[in-house]
Parts: sequence; C-alpha cells; structure tokens
Amino acid sequence: MANYSTNEFKGGLKVMLDGDPCAILENEYVKPGKGQAFNRVKLRNLISGRVWERTFKSGESLEGADVLELEMEYLYTDGEMWHFMKTDGSFEQYAVEKKALGDTEKWLKEQVAYTVTLWNDNAINVNPPNFIELEVVETDPGLKGDTAQGGSKPATLSSGAVVRVPLFINQGEVLKIDTRNGEYVSRA
Repeated sequence: MANYSTNEFKGGLKVMLDGDPCAILENEYVKPGKGQAFNRVKLRNLISGRVWERTFKSGESLEGADVLELEMEYLYTDGEMWHFMKTDGSFEQYAVEKKALGDTEKWLKEQVAYTVTLWNDNAINVNPPNFIELEVVETDPGLKGDTAQGGSKPATLSSGAVVRVPLFINQGEVLKIDTRNGEYVSRA
C-alpha cells in the first residue's frame, strides 16, 4: 500500500496505525513561532470505533490502509451473524458480527443498501444510509387538541429503534428517519 506524508493527510483518508486500520476525521497543520511544524490529527479506529488525537512531526508518513467500502444489501440475520450481499452483480455474501454492526443494528431493514467496510476480506464496520423508511409498530394514540405547540411521543419502529415523533403519527404509518441522529424527518 502507498505511504502518505503529513502534507497529504486529509479527512476521510484511511491509514494503518499501531496495526489497525484508522480513518482520519480531522487534520490541523500547526506552525508554531518557535520549533518544528506538526499536524494535529483526530483519528477513528475502524475496528473498535475509538476516537483519539495524535500529533505527527512534519515529514512523517503513515502506511495507507487496505480497506474497501462497498455498497451491500442487508439480507437476514440467523441470530449470531447478519448477512449482506454485494450489489455489483456478483451476489457475493458476507457474514457480519455484532461488534462490526454497532449502533447500525437498530436501523437494519431487509433489501436496503448499507456501506460495509472490509479489511482483509472481513467486515469491520457497517454504516446505514443517511435516511431510512421504517414502519411504526407501536405508539400511543394521538388525541385531537393535545397541545397548542408541537408535542412529541415515543414510537417503536419495525427495526426495534425507538424515536420521538409528533403526536399525529399513528401505528402502521411509514416514517422517514435520519439515522445520523435518530430523529423523525417526515412521513414517507
């Protein structure tokens, strides 16, 4: 894999650090009045999800991480593993462990494309699309004239996630949810 010098660091770059693949979240070039310039870099470990800051002297380099980010469709779960399929026509399937799913588990819906990060042909991370449409399976009925302002109530979705929704939402409706912050956007 290629080596990246500190002047090539940018957000989104995938590098190897301490034997693990990491993604650069932020990179700040610092040139103090006295002394050598350095880069203050915020990194996320792609396996554990840990985020931390580290400084690199100007001119240092890191090896690029051999990771692939592929669009894959969620198929099913067998209780232990979650199965995804490539959407490029090869129909190749990958089994994903619970620790690679993380918080994405509550946004899983069959036949929806997710971004799966592969390292050494193993899935290490799954990211949901920014918006997903899910059905309300349980919520309290909204009563006419409950509030003058827009109130909200909890609703359980078909994936198991619980989100706050406006009072006019009823059971059986399909909602558009923002997966980045878990908030209701609109009816689908």
